[in-house]
Amino acid sequence: MSESLILAIIVTVFLGALTRTTFGFGEAVVSMPLLTFLPIHLHTAVSLIGLVALTVAVFTVTTGWRHINRVELIPVVISALAGIPVGLLMVTWVPANTVTGFLGAALITYGAYFLSRGRITSADGQDRLRQPVWGLLFGFASGLFGSAYNFAGVPVAIYGSLRGWQPRTFRSTMQAYFLVSGTLIVVGQGTSRMWTSQMFALYLFSLPAIAAAILVGTILHKNIPTAKFQRYVFVLVTALGAVLLVKSVF
Repeated sequence: MSESLILAIIVTVFLGALTRTTFGFGEAVVSMPLLTFLPIHLHTAVSLIGLVALTVAVFTVTTGWRHINRVELIPVVISALAGIPVGLLMVTWVPANTVTGFLGAALITYGAYFLSRGRITSADGQDRLRQPVWGLLFGFASGLFGSAYNFAGVPVAIYGSLRGWQPRTFRSTMQAYFLVSGTLIVVGQGTSRMWTSQMFALYLFSLPAIAAAILVGTILHKNIPTAKFQRYVFVLVTALGAVLLVKSVF
């Protein structure tokens, strides 16, 4: 592997980790499309980003555990456990372009709808989403897409935004979820023989970039106005959906 290719992978990891640390999610949807343009095996890319995401989650949880919404976290985690094995099967049988195209179109539609409403949440909407079935549904989708393509963050991010989580609660609860689900996803990827010595070497090369992304992202997160945070989340969701849709086509 050439030095230029390693550098390109490290830059891609940095951009993904920066997005994740700033907003609480989005690293895979940023990093995975970029990695697929590079001459690197898909399984290596998936397992690398999975390990990077787990690293970011460990650090963020240790610094923000006081703000975790444990009550709403539990049903999401439980249902994600059921979605993870389904995702591992899906990555084998369903073409990646089909899944990413469908997910991209759904995210664009969903994000544009809430942005056009001008107001993301309402008291009635939050009351309806308080029903346990919603946490189970979004958690299952997160586990499924997380184990298959590392897209675990978007379903939980949408759920948290609709529930009206404040920025500190949003970021900390998301990372607590990623710590649990990410551990299971990484183990599942390992037992599915997606780990390679090349992947571990790339991870070690990327550690300084991950540390820098965590530092910069934490500063950016603290400077995002609370009143605008949810809108920024849905702008990011819409943009990530566009990235996925373009990637599925080309």
